[in-house]
Amino acid sequence: MQPVESSAIEAAGYDPAEQILALRFTGGATYLYYEVPPEVFDDLLAAESTGRFVNGIVKPRFRAVAL
Repeated sequence: MQPVESSAIEAAGYDPAEQILALRFTGGATYLYYEVPPEVFDDLLAAESTGRFVNGIVKPRFRAVAL
């Protein structure tokens, strides 16, 4: 995982072979999002607001499991 600039998300990681996005939130919770295309991860890292991108694009579209 790599740190991201966000008030809600501490770090993001991506496994391109499995297409799994991992997000660690500031409260300590970590979620895995499945079947995430690599361009979505690239867009997340480039987003002006990481939290807004996650809430608007990632959460509505991809299945998540809390660790």
